Amino acid sequence: MIGTRLRMAKFSFRLRLRLAMLLLITTALLLVLYLLQGFRSQPLPYEGLIYCAEGSPESFNPQQALTGTTLDATSHQLYGRLLEMDDRGDLVPGLADSWQVSDDGRIITLTLRRGVAFHATRYFTPSRNFNADDVLFSFYRLLDPDHPYHWVGGGHYPFFQSTGLAELVTGLVKLDNYRVQFQLSRPDATFLANLATDYAVILSAEYGQQLLASRHPEQIDSMPIGTGPFLFRNYRQHTAIFYDRHDGYWQGPAALQRLVFDISPNASMRLAKLISGECDLIALPAASEFGLIRQHPQLALDISTGFNVGYLAFNTEHHPFDDRRVRQALSLAFDREKIIEAVFFGSASLASSILPPISWAHHDGLEPIARDLQQARQLLESAGLAAGFEFDLWVPPLQRVYNPNPHKVAEIIQADLRAIGVKARIVSPDWQTFARQLELGNHDAALIGWTADSADPDNFLSPLLSCRALTSGSNRAQWCNHQFDLWLQQALATTDRQQRQAYYFRLQELLADEQPIAVLAHGLKSIAYRKEISGIESHPYHALALGRASRN
Repeated sequence: MIGTRLRMAKFSFRLRLRLAMLLLITTALLLVLYLLQGFRSQPLPYEGLIYCAEGSPESFNPQQALTGTTLDATSHQLYGRLLEMDDRGDLVPGLADSWQVSDDGRIITLTLRRGVAFHATRYFTPSRNFNADDVLFSFYRLLDPDHPYHWVGGGHYPFFQSTGLAELVTGLVKLDNYRVQFQLSRPDATFLANLATDYAVILSAEYGQQLLASRHPEQIDSMPIGTGPFLFRNYRQHTAIFYDRHDGYWQGPAALQRLVFDISPNASMRLAKLISGECDLIALPAASEFGLIRQHPQLALDISTGFNVGYLAFNTEHHPFDDRRVRQALSLAFDREKIIEAVFFGSASLASSILPPISWAHHDGLEPIARDLQQARQLLESAGLAAGFEFDLWVPPLQRVYNPNPHKVAEIIQADLRAIGVKARIVSPDWQTFARQLELGNHDAALIGWTADSADPDNFLSPLLSCRALTSGSNRAQWCNHQFDLWLQQALATTDRQQRQAYYFRLQELLADEQPIAVLAHGLKSIAYRKEISGIESHPYHALALGRASRN
């Protein structure tokens, strides 16, 4: 015990020393950049904002997306949803200004907002406002394989496919131009919350008809039309996205005339651009840079609780990860506290469950897994792998709030696994290759994560671990457990929170035993910006929203 404490003390001292040196070097380098470049010498030629993003969007239609990078760039900038969720997790009106649920929970009637204008752009001029036809168009695209747009872009709608929308919704009826009715096969406690997610955007049926007539239906996802505060102007691939203000926005025009997403994958470069004034707002500042940001007189830093989880997904369809003992062994072999200290610099909490502690369904009786090499070796021996084995560990090139340095995390895991004779080969391709190969299930294991856009615990469980999520590509563990799915369905079938919580406790205990994923951390949500910018919405349950941002 004394030896362990001494080793931990030495490790902690070395870590603090490295952090101090890193902060000193970073400060010096950025100060040089700051002095060389200075503040933005000329004001922007318009009342606008430049956001330095960490990556490129997969699509300009959130229905087809899974990544926070895509959702930040699209969902709340370009589109609206029938319902919204406030920062307490409560449902509030969106494009629907009221809703009613039948006594049996199977009929949902929504009254739509009048006077909501779609974007008028160089490539589309709407002849009417939003109405019920747009709701039917947007959702039947997801639900109906015979819909003319269902297979445009490949027919992949990961979130909705993983939550079983097509099996749940038996009918969607237009009662009149401003009332629609969803008919459900069964009561579902999460249905309304799912209508408020970043994925549930409303498209223009009229624009869809125009593209079909011109034989370019694919443009609906690359040249978007929505009802949001900004409209799409141009995209320079892997470089920048340009938006203009939507003057007809139903909540009133944004203060900003222009919005630019400057795609800057390198975190240090994003901070340098923020200091020099080339960017007004940056994504995912590193925790090691928080001190520098706080000390800078022109910069502000907001940190809030994150509703997310970072984890290592084992592909349970690949040997030897089809053996629970192997998954348990590897989960016991790496040091999560070391990851929190060396990568998050304390800006995260150790995960004991897939659900973060702020979730009402979090199982407080579960503890984070502590490193236990002896037990890990015993499990490998019982699985016939006493001599160890090799596997490919896939690592994303992008940083996220639940994993600010994926490559560093992978290196720590790689080093720790050597102690039990397991060799992890780190594979880190470009983002498009990474996402595609994981969707196809070609990985052995992968560092990945999830940020929920709903306060409902099902938003973590169904998209990531249900059997349905295998076909949508969001179940990175390729894990299908029928007991798990049964308890999921039983939890959804009741609106009684106490009953639901009991089911979610069972689900978390099952995951702790089966270990299809090894949970690592729940990261804090942070955003850095120049002090002349206000009105930034850093929401715990949804992607970045800049419709209310302004320059003071």
